[in-house]
Parts: sequence; structure tokens; C-alpha cells
Amino acid sequence: MQPLLIELGTEELPVKALAGLARAFFDGVIDGLVKRGIAFERDEAKPLYTPRRLAVLLPGVATEQPEQASEVLGPYLNIALDADGQPTRALQGFAAKAGVDWTALEKTTDNKGERFVHRSVKAGAKTADLLGDILAEALAAMPIPKPMRWGSHDYSFARPVHWLVVLLGSDVVDVGLLGVRSDRMSRGHRFMHDKPVWFSTPADYVESLRGAKVLVDADERRESIVRQVEAAATACGGVARIDAGILEEVNGLTEWPSAVTCGFESGFLAIPAEALIATMETNQKFFPVLDNEGRLSEHFIGIANIESKDEAEVRKGYERVIRPRFSDARFFFVEDMKQGLASMNDGLRNVTYQAKLGTLADKVQRVMALAGSIAGEVGVGPALARRAAELSKADLQSRLVGEFPELQGIAGRYYAAVENEPVEVAHAIDEAYMPRFSGDAIAPSKLGQVLAIAERLDTLAGGFAAGLKPTGNKDPFALRRHALGLARTLLEGDHDLLLHALVERAHAAQPVQHPDIGSFDITAFVYDRLRGYYADRGISAPQFEAVMHVAHDSLPDFDQRLKAIGEFAKLPEAEALAAANKRSRNILRKVDGAVPERIDAALFAEPAERELAEAVDAAIADTDPLLAQRDYVAVLGRLARLRPQVDAFFEQVMVNADDAQVRNNRLALLKRLSDRLGSAAAIEHLSA
Repeated sequence: MQPLLIELGTEELPVKALAGLARAFFDGVIDGLVKRGIAFERDEAKPLYTPRRLAVLLPGVATEQPEQASEVLGPYLNIALDADGQPTRALQGFAAKAGVDWTALEKTTDNKGERFVHRSVKAGAKTADLLGDILAEALAAMPIPKPMRWGSHDYSFARPVHWLVVLLGSDVVDVGLLGVRSDRMSRGHRFMHDKPVWFSTPADYVESLRGAKVLVDADERRESIVRQVEAAATACGGVARIDAGILEEVNGLTEWPSAVTCGFESGFLAIPAEALIATMETNQKFFPVLDNEGRLSEHFIGIANIESKDEAEVRKGYERVIRPRFSDARFFFVEDMKQGLASMNDGLRNVTYQAKLGTLADKVQRVMALAGSIAGEVGVGPALARRAAELSKADLQSRLVGEFPELQGIAGRYYAAVENEPVEVAHAIDEAYMPRFSGDAIAPSKLGQVLAIAERLDTLAGGFAAGLKPTGNKDPFALRRHALGLARTLLEGDHDLLLHALVERAHAAQPVQHPDIGSFDITAFVYDRLRGYYADRGISAPQFEAVMHVAHDSLPDFDQRLKAIGEFAKLPEAEALAAANKRSRNILRKVDGAVPERIDAALFAEPAERELAEAVDAAIADTDPLLAQRDYVAVLGRLARLRPQVDAFFEQVMVNADDAQVRNNRLALLKRLSDRLGSAAAIEHLSA
């Protein structure tokens, strides 16, 4: 076993694809070793990378393959030998191809009979001789977003390649790849170390590059960025805002990160903080600094890819690039306030929302009606809800949102506050967009939730009415995201509203109707989004189906039933009762006509049916109040106690008796049992 180092040096790689490229390169090399049976020690090995290099460093790799056993099947005996037991031309040809005399061949037997076989063992190939093919395969399998060509060559890669290091132990493995040949020479930091970096063994790799001002371990580089940013923010008397996505981008842009503390004029803080933060984070990859109360301060931290001899000049450059954007934001904000929300709202009449659904002003009217009706049902003032809905899209006509689209709703909140709208209304305008992304929280206020529900209902109903139902990867109105946002707001907001009734209301308000899509299709679409939501929370598909197939009052009620079926599934009685209810449903499904409702105890012929009837009566009496309280865990726990009587009934009683009265009486008992077993969830779906 010898340590293995592979480093591919390039021009700066695309930052958003960098981590994925590094992982794919690492996995490709590992797969190539596994495919060829080459043993290796991985230990804590992981992809190593910077903007200019992708690397694989393994502590131990076998220097050659193990012996390679080969078995090649030949002709069957009836074809291989003639009547005198001599080799036919078929056998002679097979032996010649194997390079042996036919008498040296062995025999084996399969289901068609006895046949000749050539078995051989040869020494494994040297790992050094195989690395070229392994690397070529690894590169070919990489998910390169936009391959580049350079020079007059016919090969391509994510960026032009400049050097290649391949060391197995202390030896250079000769490999030609993408126009370069392997060596033991790498390159350090582009500006801080202009000399080649020489590795005597793979063990030198990380420390030698550190000496050349390159942190090749992305985890170490990330930790260094966080540590420096937090220290710089503390020195400013604040706390750094470190967005995970921005941190990853900065990590992919630097080889030797160095924090630079910067600032801007405090007068800019009168602008919505979100606009300033968007400029710093999204446009410039800077880290804003917040004060101890969580408000934006006039400080920010930039990460340079160099230890500058004149940090003041770097600081000036960072501060210079944000000022024009800050000045634009201030101008737009001031002009928007002069215009006012009423004027912005008027402008919505001239903006088409969707060709079949009218203007944005038309959408606002529909959302107002929905919000007003929903508000009264959840204890929120309808007038406040209608006002919040009325102003909810005004900021789409603002200059600030035109320049910073991510401030939709946020800008509206600021403008509503400036115009002395009720605080609840101002916040609801912003909260209506929540959850904005996967993992985001729902709107925190009840008014915000009402507006979020109304907005998504109209978007879903309108999208389906206009024929925009998602297909494959196409979802132009983001209806999948809106459906999940609607469901989450109803669930996590604990709104006891019947989903389908809400959908019907929104569907009926649309100016057009799709001939093939109705409100039930929209409701089903929302529930489909919940499958993934609950799967992430450990709810199995059968458990989800068990609740989908039973009537429930609302999504919170649906949620309580799901939690109960999850607990029920853990009980030892669950499987048998689920199977029994499945059997009951199948029997009842085959009955011609209506199943009798009345049970006559005088018609009981077997002790088991009488005992089951008494047990069911007792269970119904016990679970009626529990169902009223939606204590479905207790309901299913109580029903689990029916198992002995249910098992005895199916073992000792023939349901389809010859006597019609007895048969109907037993069917009525079975229906009473099945209805109660399925009162919290259709438990038969738990049975395979």
C-alpha cells in the first residue's frame, strides 16, 4: 500500500459547481479503484479543492491488482466431441483461442449439460498502469455544466487545464490528460506564491500547499472564513450575519481567505435593511454586521483572496463597489414614498397577471374576497384582512422592487408603515410570501397566515384554470411550491378549515374554467405535495394512504390522524387488525345490495359472534367521546384491544352462512366492526 495523490490544476472553476465537481472527481477515482479490484485505505479522505484545483488524497492504495481469475465457457460435450471422443473443429477452435491444448481444458456442468471450460489465473496489473484509464473515466463521468474548449484541441473540461500531479508513493505515475502530462509540480497562490510547489510524497500535499498560501481543505478554509468574520464583527461591536449559501460561495472563491473590515455612511441605514443586505450578500459576497439587537449596522466584512500589504486600498475598493447600489436603492426608496401605495396600486390595472386571468388588479380583488371570508373563520378581523390583501401587490409597481425583486412584500411592509397603515397590515404584506423557500417558516401572525392562504389559493386555482398544471420539470407559476406553502400554513398555523371547501371557493372565483380540471384535481394536487412533506417526517406511504382514505375535517385533523396511525403501527395488534379489516372490507364489497344496519342478537349462532358484538359495542361506547375530542391515538389504542374477539370470529364463524337471516346479521356485525376500525384511519392500508 502506498499513498496516492492526484491533483488537477485549472483556471478558476465555476464557483456554484465547484463542490459538486470535486465530489464527482473524488467519487470517480474511488469507483475506478473499486471496479478494478484495487484495494485502498480511505480513512477520513474527502474531496480536496480550491477554485484552481481538484484533488484526491488517499492514505493507502495497493500498488497492483490481486490475481485475476478468468473462466471462459466453451462448447457442450455433444458438440465438442465426435462419436469417437475426438475433438471437433468447434472444440479445437475454442482451445486455440484460449492458447492451450484441448486436453488442458476442464469441464463444468450447468442446467443444459456438461461443457468444456477454460480457467486461468494471471497476475494483476500494476496500479500505476491503470491510473490513466481511471482518471479518464472519472473525468468523463463528471457533471460539467458548460464544458469549455481551448486551443485547437478536441477535448473539453469545465475550465482550461494547466497541470496534473499523480503520485503513488514517492513515484510520479506517467499520465497524459487534457493536454498535460503528470508531474510532481503544483502551483501555489496565484499572487502570493509565484514559485512551483514540489511534492516528494503525497503526505507533503496539504502542508506544502499551506506554505504556498493555499488551504486545499475546503472545511478548513470555511472554518477560517467563519472565524475571521466573527472576530472582525466582534471588533466592530456587533455580530456577523453569515448566510450559509454566501459562505459556500466565498469558500469557493478563495484559496487563502483574509477578512477585511469595511463600512458605509450611516445615512444609508434609513433605506430598508433588506435592500442593503441583498446588495452586500448577493451582489458582492460580503458579510453584513448586525448590532446586538439584530439591526443592520454600518459595518460589513469582505473576504479577500490575498493578504494585502495595503489593506486600506482593499477596503476602499470594497466600500466603493457598494455605494452606487446603495445610492440607487436610496433614490428608488425616496421616489417610491413620494409616489405612495395608492398610486402603485392603480398601476396594477395596467399589468397583466396572466392572459386568461386578467391583470394584477383583478388578482388583488379575488385575494381580497378570499382573505375577508377566511379571516372571519379563524378569528381575524375581515376588514384588516381585506386591507392587507388590497395593498399586498402594490410594491410590484415600486422602483425598489424593480431593482431588487427579492424585496417583494418586504418593500410593501416599509411603505405601509411609512403611510401609517396598521402594524398588523404592514407585516402581513411581507408575511404573505412566507414560506419563501424550502425550510422557511410560515407567516408568524394570524393575519399574515390568512393572506398567505388566500394568495396561494388564488394562485393555484388560477394556474389550473388557465391550463398551467405542472408537467415534468415545467412549473411556470411555481404551483408545486405554492401548494406546499398553502398546506404548511394550514397545518402549522392550526387552521381548522376544510381544504376542499377553500379550493372550491377560489376555483369558483376564477374568470375562466378549464374543461378538464376541477376543484377536486386542485385539492388532490395539494395532498400530493404532502406525501413528500410527511415522508421527510417518517410517515410511510401506507400510513399516509390510510388517512387519505378516511374523512377528515381539516389538515390539522389530518395531521393528528397521521400521528395516531404512526403510533398504532407500532402496536403488536396492528398487523392482525389491519389484515382483518382488509378482509372485512373485501367481504362487504362483494355483497349485492345494501348491507343491513340492524344487528339481531337472537340470530347469533356462535359464541364468537356474540362476544365480538359485545366487544364492538363496548369499544364504540369508549371511543365515541375520544373521536369527538380527536384523540385518535387513544381511539386506535382502544380498538387494538378488539384483536382477540376479531381473531376468534374469523376462526370460528362462517360469515356467508346458508341461512340468509344469519348471513345478513353477520354482515351487519362485520360492517359495524369495520366502520369503527376505520373511524380514525383506514387501517387496512397497513396490511400488505
